[in-house]
Amino acid sequence: MEETVSFHLNGNPVELKTDTGQTLLWVIRNHFGLTGTKYGCGMGYCGSCTVLVDNEAVRSCSLPVRDVAGKKIVTIEGLSVKGKLHPLQKAFIEHDALQCGYCTPGMIMNAAGFLAKNPSPTVDQIKQGMEDNLCRCGAHVRIVEAVHSAASEMKGGM
Repeated sequence: MEETVSFHLNGNPVELKTDTGQTLLWVIRNHFGLTGTKYGCGMGYCGSCTVLVDNEAVRSCSLPVRDVAGKKIVTIEGLSVKGKLHPLQKAFIEHDALQCGYCTPGMIMNAAGFLAKNPSPTVDQIKQGMEDNLCRCGAHVRIVEAVHSAASEMKGGM
């Protein structure tokens, strides 16, 4: 059933009329043209589709758009501010924490949600916090290093 759904996307109020059962992933990609959020498994397991919903890392491939009404959504495109990369984005580049790059947006968004809850994590906590995001290229060691480095730079603030 089509209804109007309103929410904030990357700091901007948005409204669209759509089938409210459609997933947030496809609304972000197809309606708003933000293709940084990736389709991976389609079941919420791999993490490629991770976005922030009210500062919480959420799998957008399994979230009906009706469930984000009135909420604040941040995608990888909205993480940088005025062209300045977020510390996580910079750390992923500096630590070469990507290979093909397909999982990278989801990894960064998951890390942003994780660091919002735990701004000074240990390496073991980072590994645990990131374990549900899959990287098929095997860049996990560099990903953990990047998250640890970004946490130090952020010192608890985004």
